[in-house]
Amino acid sequence: MRVVVNNYDPKWIKMYEKEAKLIKDIFKEELVEIHHIGSTSVKGLNAKPIIDIMPLVKDIKKVDKFNEEMIKIGYEPMGEYGISKRRYFRKGKDGRSHHVHVFEKDSSQAKRHMAFREYLREHNEIAKEYGNLKEKLADQYPNDIESYMDGKNDFIKKHEKLALDWYDKKSK
Repeated sequence: MRVVVNNYDPKWIKMYEKEAKLIKDIFKEELVEIHHIGSTSVKGLNAKPIIDIMPLVKDIKKVDKFNEEMIKIGYEPMGEYGISKRRYFRKGKDGRSHHVHVFEKDSSQAKRHMAFREYLREHNEIAKEYGNLKEKLADQYPNDIESYMDGKNDFIKKHEKLALDWYDKKSK
């Protein structure tokens, strides 16, 4: 898969909203909340044009019963896919368009995603730095998604910790 980082595109919000409605119709009463996360959810941030969606559910164990319905709307169920107590779905084989990360409502993983998103939305200079890093890495590793991801790792780890501390203080 080719690594492409685009300038922020306002249509990403509409793409999220369209998919969120489909997902809400599938998960129904099991769904507590649904969020647009990841870089496409931060206005002005350069990103890979893949929409990350995070449904929060009452019971993660019940999510597997929705696999067939998710397949019908184009998603591939991937199970936990490396993160305990998550259900991951992806849409679009080589032309990936959406990732769905399902967590239970009060999970630490959900909090981590929300904190990082809000932190980037509130700290424009850090979001710009992150976008520039992603562009540089995409240019450096256009055909190597693993190296691209590894290149972002230190930045993300550092700022996730700062984001969680900031988010906790802001929530009090």
